[in-house]
Amino acid sequence: MSTPLTTLSEDEKLFRDSVFEFADREIRPLVREMDEAASMPRSLIDRLFQLGVMGIEIPDDLGGSGATFFHAVLAVEALSRVDPSAGVLVDVQNTLVINALLRWGTDEQKRRFLPPLASATVGAYALSEASSGSDAFALTMRAQADGDVYVLTGRKLWITNAHEAGVFILFATIDPAAGYRGITAFIVERGHEGFTIGRKEDKLGIRASSTCELMLEGCRVPRSSVLGEPGQGYKVAIETLNEGRIGIGAQMIGLAQGALDHAVGYVGERRQFGKPIADFQGVQFQIARAATEIEAARLLVYNAARLRDARQPFLKEAAMCKLLSSEVAERTASLAVNLFGGYGFVKDYPVEKLYRDAKIGQIYEGTSNLQLQTIFKQLTGGSR
Repeated sequence: MSTPLTTLSEDEKLFRDSVFEFADREIRPLVREMDEAASMPRSLIDRLFQLGVMGIEIPDDLGGSGATFFHAVLAVEALSRVDPSAGVLVDVQNTLVINALLRWGTDEQKRRFLPPLASATVGAYALSEASSGSDAFALTMRAQADGDVYVLTGRKLWITNAHEAGVFILFATIDPAAGYRGITAFIVERGHEGFTIGRKEDKLGIRASSTCELMLEGCRVPRSSVLGEPGQGYKVAIETLNEGRIGIGAQMIGLAQGALDHAVGYVGERRQFGKPIADFQGVQFQIARAATEIEAARLLVYNAARLRDARQPFLKEAAMCKLLSSEVAERTASLAVNLFGGYGFVKDYPVEKLYRDAKIGQIYEGTSNLQLQTIFKQLTGGSR
């Protein structure tokens, strides 16, 4: 008999619950402080490594948890119920950086980089540039061959985890005339001469998650740093981002669930006209609709993740889950602010932060319009 989509195995349930318990105990007391400081303590990042959520799909013999992509989705969802900044740190580490290395790395690259990524090293994924956001393959960073090395020159913007990262998956073109066929992925380590990490952006939401500019001026990296084959970077990027969209979907359903949790708790306490506002049918209906939308988004996210683990096509499903979950997150967080009334608008209460955090879901790792375009192309066979 087939298993319902949201029914978790004992291992999956234990893993999800343990991650949420950690977040509730260790992260929740720090959330406001991290948001105001726009920084995540290294001691907390170290505890995330100790928890085992920073190398979920890395094989046991390379120091990781040897678990599935679905486990990574569960971890991101559980963390994001408490703090979406912690959720995206773990998401980028697993669904982008580690996934790219597992799929495209040589045996030597895996032996060199995966154990540190499982134990202590944060990873970042550097694709976006000033003139290539949604049009990711209009990038201009240049990688010029010079004997046994490539010389990288250019700038990257909006790079998540950059402030903490020790390893970067970075995309540059080795032949601008070749268009997307010139794009190549490189593994670049922090500390390379000519590689500078700029200031952290002062953001609206997910403030504890670092977002920085990268500047490369004559940064020389060995040819062995190429991830995949020269000119294959477009394929590395596309296939990795398809999986990353599921991770952002998980972040957004976690955020939405966290906002709904706060709202359900508060409407039983807040009294108007002599009774809790939870007694008013108008409030009940809004809560019920939000819960329904979250469940629908969760089904899309879980289905996309299950398809990916089953090695079945999931491109359309990944785009759908990111599209819907990001919209549901914004609506649910907005509802929570409304239900909290004036308290929802001040930083003493948690929902205004979740409202700010929610907006990014419709922007990064492919805007909502790009998800709609992907869905349409999949429905029509890419004929338009």
